[in-house]
Amino acid sequence: MTRSEENYIKAVYHLGEMTEAPVSTNAIAEQMETKPSSVTDMAKKLAEKGLIDYVKYQGISLTDLGVKMALSIIRKHRLWETFLVEKLDFSWYEVHEVAEQLEHIKSEQLIDRLDEHLGFPKYDPHGDPIPGKNGEVQEHKKALLSELPVGAEGICVGVKDSSSAFLQYLDKLGVAIGKPVSIVGKEVFDGSLHLKIGEKEHTVSHQIATNIYLK
Repeated sequence: MTRSEENYIKAVYHLGEMTEAPVSTNAIAEQMETKPSSVTDMAKKLAEKGLIDYVKYQGISLTDLGVKMALSIIRKHRLWETFLVEKLDFSWYEVHEVAEQLEHIKSEQLIDRLDEHLGFPKYDPHGDPIPGKNGEVQEHKKALLSELPVGAEGICVGVKDSSSAFLQYLDKLGVAIGKPVSIVGKEVFDGSLHLKIGEKEHTVSHQIATNIYLK
């Protein structure tokens, strides 16, 4: 597949995780920052390769082969993110764009060696599961911070929003994967939460709380 085709396959996979229905061309166009007509053209190419099922006006879904290919791309992306953070001292908010480039490397031997070198990690620096070589995915049992009651304690195991701006904000708060977080209070008015993170207390908005996963 071309780099563009791989990006489309990955986008369909991620959008499909949010719904059991086929993904609309408009949703893919928004994700890919392109025109719906361009998505339609690409869908026809991918359908010819047996990677997606596409019915006009009914949306797009991945075939079994498409899912396999998407998981392979995601595996490479998340392994590279892990390598950049653990071995090259990148911050977790710096790695996404670099991994976007590295995920298109074709050598399966290189990726298998990378996986072994890292000790076969199950999760990337953002807490997202790294698919195994055969496509198996080990999900965390987790809950959004916003859904937990006052008094709840847990460990940060992931983020819903992995944008650079959000991750840099979490760095300022001291929130990171593996860090303990406790809910010590909640404002009825706007749902903002008072948290204890390490030895410090912080107040975060409801919007922030809906993007942090605890275990």
